[in-house]
Order: sequence, then C-alpha cells, then structure tokens
Amino acid sequence: MEILNRPRRLRKNETIRSLIRETKLSIEDFIYPIFVQEGTGIKEEIPSMEGIYRYSVDKVLKEIEEVESLGIKAILLFGIPENKDEFGTEGYTEDGIIQRAVREIKKVFPQMYVITDVCMCEYTSHGHCGILLENGYVDNDKTLEYLGKIALSHARAGADMVAPSDMMDGRIEYIRNCLDENGFETIPIMAYSAKYASSFYGPFRDAADSSPAFGDRKSYQMDPANTDEAIREIELDIMEGADIIMVKPALSYLDIIRRSKDNFNMPLAAYNVSGEYSMLKLAVKEGLLDETAILESLLSIKRAGADIIISYFAKDVAKMLK
Repeated sequence: MEILNRPRRLRKNETIRSLIRETKLSIEDFIYPIFVQEGTGIKEEIPSMEGIYRYSVDKVLKEIEEVESLGIKAILLFGIPENKDEFGTEGYTEDGIIQRAVREIKKVFPQMYVITDVCMCEYTSHGHCGILLENGYVDNDKTLEYLGKIALSHARAGADMVAPSDMMDGRIEYIRNCLDENGFETIPIMAYSAKYASSFYGPFRDAADSSPAFGDRKSYQMDPANTDEAIREIELDIMEGADIIMVKPALSYLDIIRRSKDNFNMPLAAYNVSGEYSMLKLAVKEGLLDETAILESLLSIKRAGADIIISYFAKDVAKMLK
C-alpha cells in the first residue's frame, strides 16, 4: 500500500487523523481541568502528572490564552488554598483562590466557559469532603450548608457553571435552591452523580493536596463493584435539578457510562481522571504505547455514550486535531 512506503512519522500522523475522522472526536467534546494555587509567579509541574501544572492566578492567564488558542471552550477549576481549617473556610470566602481566579479569567477571557469544582476536600485540614462528626464520619446535612456557600460564592465571582463533586446526599437540590434564591437561576449544575471510590485518583490528590488525613472516602463515594447504585444516584440528581450528570472515573467504568446513557435522556459527562492520564502518558513516554492509544482511550469514552469528556489530554487532542 502507498501509505506503507511513506516515512513512519507521516504514517503515524495519518493514523491519528484517520482515528479523529472515524471517531468524530471534536475538541468541543472536551473540558480541560486546571489547578490554581495561592502565590504569584508560580507554574509548578505536578510530579505524577507530566505536562500538568499548578498555576498562581497571574500565571494561569497565560495558560488560558493557550487553551483558548487551541479551540478549547471550557475549563474546570480546582483551587489549592494557602490555609486550611476544619470548616474549609477558604472555599467560600469572597477573596478565595477560586473566586479570584474566576474574576480574573472572566475579565480577560469573557468567552471562556468557566466551571468550578464545588467540594471541601481541598480546603479542610482533615482532607475529607465535608464537616466531620466527633466519631470521624461526615455530617451530611451540615455539609450541605457549606457546599451551598461555596457554590454561591463561585456564582457571585462569575462562574458559568458549578460542579459539586462531594457526593453528599441531597446536595444538588440544596445548591439549586441556594442559587435560585440569590438570583442565579440560570447557573447550571454539573453533578458528579456516579463518583466511585477509585484508586485512579492518586495523582489528583497530589495535585490538589487533598488526600484524607485519616481513613478514606468509601462512606460517601461509591463501591466500584456496584452498578445499580450508580443508576439510583443519577436518578436522584436529575430529580433534584442537575443539568448535566457525570460518571467518574471513565475508562474503568465504561459500562456505567453506557448504562447511564441508555437509562437517562440527559447530557452525560465522563471524567478521564488523573490516574488514567498518568498511566497512558507514562506508557507513551516509555515507548510501550503509541500516542494513538490516547485517542483510542478517549474514543472508548465517547463510544460508550459520553457527550462531554473532562480530560487532562484536552490540549494534546487539540494539537492533534490541528
């Protein structure tokens, strides 16, 4: 065949383009996660996530400029505060890291669609996703009040969408009511509906400095063996007012993505999480896999039924598309 007589690099590029055409992967399918932290002049690579960085607010603007130039239209922000306490106060203060980042990004890049993560694990001294009881368990109902404060502070700062990732029961309805009562009826909610207690979150917890100080999150995140619970959780989030539902992680939960798509006529996001990113990135770097494996993995997520893919590979895919 003619293509086999061409230089290897050219054949490789044509394979990439063929995959993109056949799968209909589009950069508009993607949301790009970004980590922002306190300080100035900071662009710090995350050791366990090659090519992914923590940025101070002044430096993140340069990153957004590149993201926008690549055609990526939406980002998902995660904040790393300077100070933490048991109530996650920095998560909802007007001058918090996310609140300042949102204001600056929207000022310079008004067309960029800014989504904010709503959780407490990055802001609490104990690293759990809510307010703790004396016995160490999370107080679900008390936590809702704080999640409402966080979501409202993000909306006031100018966020286009909020994305609760805490997995507390009833949080979508609580946040929806909180936003509506304060004049933010048009701010949509992307719910982390089926979020599993996965081993694939390790690099993210390094990036966001959000590992639990003790115990784990299995009491409020989902059992990886359970599929029926995912359907129940998604249905509850829809009933409470979610605009987008999400499955997290993606690659090890393609069956959940497919089942969710078959059961609900709703926009469906899938989070291609840090561990999935890092293992593929390392395999390509070591020559164990070709970079087309990245496209193949993302294709599987879209083929399973995801309308939106949240992925650290978004910039890589955009460059391949160009």
